[in-house]
Amino acid sequence: MKLDQMFDDDRAVSPVIGVILMVAITVILAAVIGTFVLGLGDSLGDSAPQASFQCDSGDLVHNGGEELDGANLYSNSTTTSAIGGTYNAGDTVVSSFDSSAAPLIWQSPNGGETAILRREAC
Repeated sequence: MKLDQMFDDDRAVSPVIGVILMVAITVILAAVIGTFVLGLGDSLGDSAPQASFQCDSGDLVHNGGEELDGANLYSNSTTTSAIGGTYNAGDTVVSSFDSSAAPLIWQSPNGGETAILRREAC
């Protein structure tokens, strides 16, 4: 075999590279689709915190559940200023809570989702 003939014999290289690229693209697409189908791509939005409340002499008290960030809580509407602070179980969230005028509203930090956490009056 001549030396120059050995370097010119590369007929099988192109199909092998093509197969490897197709397999790689398929694996990457499957991973991306699987991430969103299984809910691991959680960039679609924030969900409302899970918390329970009780009334204590007209005050709305955080009874249990997740910690609440007052920067996302509103006691009138989301157009007013936030309540502020951080609330854990046992903390008074709103003094003299009257839900007939104002429910307790949570709004996601990016402003995309809102949820009413407490509607009943104390």
